[in-house]
Amino acid sequence: MPDGSPSLTLSLHRKIAEISPAEWDAVAGSGNPFVSHAFLSAVEDSGSATSRTGWLPQHAVLRDADGRVVGAAPMYAKSHSYGEYVFDHGWANAFERAGGRYYPKLQVASPFSPAPGPRLLTSSPAMYPAMATALAQACTELDLSSAHVTFCTEAEWTALGEAGWLLRKGLQFHWENDGYETFDDFLAKMSSRKRKSIKRERREAQSSGLEFVTLRGGDIEPKHWRAFYQFYTSTVDRKWGSAYLTEKFFPLLSARLGDRVVLMMAMHNGTPVAGALNLLGDEALYGRNWGCQGDWPFLHFELCYYRAIDFAIEHGLPRAEAGAQGQHKIQRGYLPRPTYSAHWIEHLGLRGAIAGFLEQERLETEAHIAELAELSPFRDGG
Repeated sequence: MPDGSPSLTLSLHRKIAEISPAEWDAVAGSGNPFVSHAFLSAVEDSGSATSRTGWLPQHAVLRDADGRVVGAAPMYAKSHSYGEYVFDHGWANAFERAGGRYYPKLQVASPFSPAPGPRLLTSSPAMYPAMATALAQACTELDLSSAHVTFCTEAEWTALGEAGWLLRKGLQFHWENDGYETFDDFLAKMSSRKRKSIKRERREAQSSGLEFVTLRGGDIEPKHWRAFYQFYTSTVDRKWGSAYLTEKFFPLLSARLGDRVVLMMAMHNGTPVAGALNLLGDEALYGRNWGCQGDWPFLHFELCYYRAIDFAIEHGLPRAEAGAQGQHKIQRGYLPRPTYSAHWIEHLGLRGAIAGFLEQERLETEAHIAELAELSPFRDGG
């Protein structure tokens, strides 16, 4: 029960299935698929986010005196820091060298998904302070080192800061729709050199004998998911060495999210050779996973960036989000934007050290975003 809110009761749940989809989605809303009951159940039921993989669900639900759900948070007890994309390995190493126990910790997040969106799920922002207090108290009562809310909204970030959480900034690259009706409208705002470069990349990608298809909902067949999983694991093997998502996850996600799953594929002589998985929100197309077999010129840019822009323009979406990393995205119209996370640290000594680090890191991140913005390919600076 959060301090100052005696009529509110906090419960923690070891499975998202313990909470009805209707109650969860009533506070999660429909705008962001990564916090929907359907997405969270898919990562659990597929064996991707479970206690075995170091993601023990501890979903938080806040109820009022009448038993109605007024707030919720997708939360996990983590035995490691993988699959989060906001890095705290250094904090863990320092604390454990000093004799502390950093793991397990609480992670309020959408597993394996660096997609910004709501994390303190409630129909009223007035509930943010109570939720911030409840999550911190859960950390204390479970005798854990810390709680982390990652890729939250700026409004949630501000409220968590006011509640005493430590604040962190990161950056991603997002494309923003300036009322474009066609891809050429988008190109028309760019400098001549950048415009010609993108046209050349698209021309070469599209002249390689490939057919491009965009599949949604029932159009995605098991054979497409089998091919995509091969692409996904080959990318993981090259870059990270450990696949977070199981083969069951992708068809299960498709079955539960329907048309919100947007799978873009490149075919050669009828055989899939590359794929890019996107999820559709109310205001953005979120690029998530991609993979390829073979060497095709500019295929990654075409499938992951340009066709995402095409889709966003066609469907009137305000944004296409290409996720973390990749300064090369700037020249292709994806500009740097801040991301937000907040951290509750129980140990006062560790808290003080991290607070100092984050204060300096925020300044450096803000300066880096400003520097990257100068690289904008748009004639007016974007």
